[in-house]
Amino acid sequence: MEAKIFDIIKAMETIAPIWLAEEWDNVGLQVGQKDWPVRKIWISLDPGPDVVNDACRNDVDLLITHHPLIFHPLRSINLNTAVGAIIQKAIRHHMAIFSAHTNLDNAIDGLNDVLAQRIGINNLKVLGKVSATENYKLVLYVPVAYEQQILSSIFETKAGEIGSYTCCSFRNKGTGTYRPGFSSKPFAGKVDEITHADEIRIETIVRKSDLNSVIEHVRKIHPYETMAYDIYPLLKNEDRQGSGRIGDLGESTKLISFARSIKEKLGLNSVKIAGNPDLTVNTAAVCTGSGSSLMNNFISSGAQVYISGDLRYHDARAVEAANLGLIDIGHFASEHLIVDVLADRLKKVLSKHEIYVKVEAYGLENDPFIVL
Repeated sequence: MEAKIFDIIKAMETIAPIWLAEEWDNVGLQVGQKDWPVRKIWISLDPGPDVVNDACRNDVDLLITHHPLIFHPLRSINLNTAVGAIIQKAIRHHMAIFSAHTNLDNAIDGLNDVLAQRIGINNLKVLGKVSATENYKLVLYVPVAYEQQILSSIFETKAGEIGSYTCCSFRNKGTGTYRPGFSSKPFAGKVDEITHADEIRIETIVRKSDLNSVIEHVRKIHPYETMAYDIYPLLKNEDRQGSGRIGDLGESTKLISFARSIKEKLGLNSVKIAGNPDLTVNTAAVCTGSGSSLMNNFISSGAQVYISGDLRYHDARAVEAANLGLIDIGHFASEHLIVDVLADRLKKVLSKHEIYVKVEAYGLENDPFIVL
């Protein structure tokens, strides 16, 4: 089937749900229209001029980046600015730009999990704020002959998402009983007579924000004059979704040895450490990108070392005073590893839905900083 931008956005929602993004962030479609066709997708860290120029030269239809092109509302689109020139170039070549930023950081199996697992941290939990949403159990009662039709309708919506799984439901058979009133037009049975109907009970999970739209979508094709359904609020549970991660190393090691191990595993030219090099480390915390905002969470977490990028002088002094350690691997190194991972993951999601487009990881990005 021919893919549209809308189809790719739906696939990305299963990988990095937009509701996981931080309030200050700007994720989603940055440039383009949802009904544009898609044949080729590139994945990159940044929507920089070089990446966008290469993408346009190679007839890319959709550029998916980690960092957003537009962070703050634009008062004007000045084509002489870097952002304005990129917008102009993308629109001229009919190329859409889409961002998955902190929602991809915070998601299960997202960037924080990828980094932590790559450097050997296990039994992961959220370090900072846990991203929680209010969920409901939606139960629908459907005539047996309409089971598959209603189920397909449900899965056209955002219902049925549990962690990294979609289309989750449970079904069982039963007998429904009702007596149609005198003003009713029953699907089955006669007015003022008790009717017994073979029905399917379908259960699924729906976020509070999606509840009304899901019900209205299903109602359009439900055969009953009055659609029978129940809604049950669910208790919130702390999932592994949120900012940063903390976990175990499996065995104790020295801070300096752990830093060298990270440098080797990530193929880095250099890393920066702060704290006693001989500090014994058995629990570590990570935050991809700029990690200063989670320093207090780290210090109170029980972890001995914190791995991130863009860490500050005063962060280093704070861990010295607390007899803890920092390993600064740089912003680029902490995030660029998601490019290949996301490309592979998106290919698999699209393939499951029989959407066949070319998805490639852009491999020519470099860290803007050079270590002499």
